[in-house]
Amino acid sequence: MRMKGRRIAIVGGASGIGLATARVLHREGAAVALFDLNAQMLDAAVDELRSEQSEAALAAQPITGVCVDVRDRPGLDAGFKLAASICNGLDGLVISAGIDCLAPFDSMTFEQWRDVLDVNLTGPFHCCQASLPYLRAAGGGTIVHIASGAALRPLASRTAYCASKAGLVMFAKTLAVDLAADHIRVNAVCPGIIETPLFRESLNGAENPEAELERIFDRYLIRQVGNPEDIANAVLYLSCGESAHVTGSSLAVDGGRAFH
Repeated sequence: MRMKGRRIAIVGGASGIGLATARVLHREGAAVALFDLNAQMLDAAVDELRSEQSEAALAAQPITGVCVDVRDRPGLDAGFKLAASICNGLDGLVISAGIDCLAPFDSMTFEQWRDVLDVNLTGPFHCCQASLPYLRAAGGGTIVHIASGAALRPLASRTAYCASKAGLVMFAKTLAVDLAADHIRVNAVCPGIIETPLFRESLNGAENPEAELERIFDRYLIRQVGNPEDIANAVLYLSCGESAHVTGSSLAVDGGRAFH
């Protein structure tokens, strides 16, 4: 029960890494508030998590869902207020929402560039600002950004995605400096290829998905697709007391790609 008594908001919590993180953190004792744009998937995720708990457990560790777009600042302000009310405060934030864009730079539109930056970089800015009053009221806490291995080594035809994730890593580091006096630790996790809807959508968009997967594996020491739980366990570490002396870090959980 490494998260007993903690209250964590998970943005992008209805699927993939976000949902796996919600499962792990709740299992370890945290109350969780899932934020997501997809109302249907959000309801299903909340129902799934609640079905695994008794009424007594849910009273001590609430599970709630907030349907909101990370680009909607008023909606986020209202969402964090609601989550804090249901969970009796917030002292942790995980931001897993993100989109990809596979396009050669010379044919990329400004709208594609703007959409990726709005969700992947400006969205976390809004989430951090909207949650900050509650983290401060709790006397401190943790923020974990789900960045990407693409923040550490570039990918072809993903200029916007790589730029957004590299910016997110530096945002986390700078925020760690700015919020240290508030006893708020800020870190980033940089996943490699993980079995998520975003990864499958990107892979299936390739001309030859099998050949593309083999090409991807050539960059990895561990030649397999990771599980969302691999990233959730890293988030758990950065959100609990075991990492009390860790802030401003970018933890690569990527099968060795960052240095291979």
